[in-house]
Amino acid sequence: MNLLIKGGRVIDPSQNMDDKFDVLVENGLVKEIGKGLAAPAGAEILDAAGMYVVPGLIDMHVHLRDPGLEYKEDIISGTKAAVAGGFTSVCCMPNTKPVIDNKTVASYIINKTKAEGFCNVFPIGSITYGLSGDRMSEMGELKESGCVAVSDDGKPVNNSELMMRSLQYAAGIGIMVISHAEELELVGEGAMNEGFTSTELGLKGIPRVAEDIATVRETLLAEYTGTPIHIAHVSTKGSVRIIREAKARGVKVTCETAPHYFTLTDDAVRGYNTNAKMNPPLREADDVAAVKAGLKDGTIDAIATDHAPHHLDEKDIEFNLAMNGIIGLETSLPLSLKLVEDGVLTLYQLIEKMSCNPSNILGLSRATLKAGSIADITLIDPKMEWIVEADKLASKSKNSPWLGQKLNGGAAATIVSGKPVFKR
Repeated sequence: MNLLIKGGRVIDPSQNMDDKFDVLVENGLVKEIGKGLAAPAGAEILDAAGMYVVPGLIDMHVHLRDPGLEYKEDIISGTKAAVAGGFTSVCCMPNTKPVIDNKTVASYIINKTKAEGFCNVFPIGSITYGLSGDRMSEMGELKESGCVAVSDDGKPVNNSELMMRSLQYAAGIGIMVISHAEELELVGEGAMNEGFTSTELGLKGIPRVAEDIATVRETLLAEYTGTPIHIAHVSTKGSVRIIREAKARGVKVTCETAPHYFTLTDDAVRGYNTNAKMNPPLREADDVAAVKAGLKDGTIDAIATDHAPHHLDEKDIEFNLAMNGIIGLETSLPLSLKLVEDGVLTLYQLIEKMSCNPSNILGLSRATLKAGSIADITLIDPKMEWIVEADKLASKSKNSPWLGQKLNGGAAATIVSGKPVFKR
């Protein structure tokens, strides 16, 4: 099909572009960007006046729970939530049942996405078999099967030698290693951030240094081997500082944070709100300020959701027993737009962190509106106001700390390979 997007503010960092243009899409590809373009016969026309037209947003860290845990989420519902949030591509973590540690599981995800998905899904394979932490997976097979990175996300690789060898092997075949930076001995039975709030609530805390120590190890291993590493879900002021200093030394380290780490503090846990329980946990105000500073100065390269759906029965229980994680695909964009409103990022920088940088880090060859490129496009309405209502969310799970709250901004339309797959 052919499509003409008219009169939007086109922001494309891959072309250093920020101006009002029309975008013509033909046969799934970007045909032309210009002013006053005419619509071909039979083309669908989207009026983008007052909207931002950007390369399709990319979430490099989601949990789709498929295969094996489809009662929480599956590829259909997860990708439907993704396009409702403006994402044209998502990268799914390997902690499924069975784990994405072999060609069969990776191929299942890719084939099911082609048959039933609403957006692109790029699987991330595991560093170790079964997320066991003791035996390296066949990374070459995983890459050949379509995996774009490897990670034991949800668990750290405790064995430092195994992590070092994994970095070296992955670099040799050209696949990124994503680290879940956490020192489990310091986490123990902790249920939230260690601090004033945890003491007041009588909950065992997780100290910031549990993340910081692991971040130091990962950056030192990357520095020693000369290989790249990506740090997931950065949440502490210490980790931001450690990564900033490592980058200044020339270490090949990139990192991401999630909207909840620059939006909420551990005060959200008050009332024993299990929808505010996640790993890493929500931190304190100085950590939030440090994460924002890291986004502003470029220390933090990307914004990802760590979308982690859970069934109500896994959240509506005693806080210590509740599972970690929140959904985020449908709320990420408005929460991140607030960074622009608050002067933390420019709109151009936000699109870099939500589209271009994730694509570059993982080598996805997306996130551009250049002529001839795949037409993955997001239309953003900055003036949209909406309330987060559980029954209107596309995700199967409803574990969001923003339920009932009004958010500003969101996706007006999401276009995947030239096809509008979501319109508000």
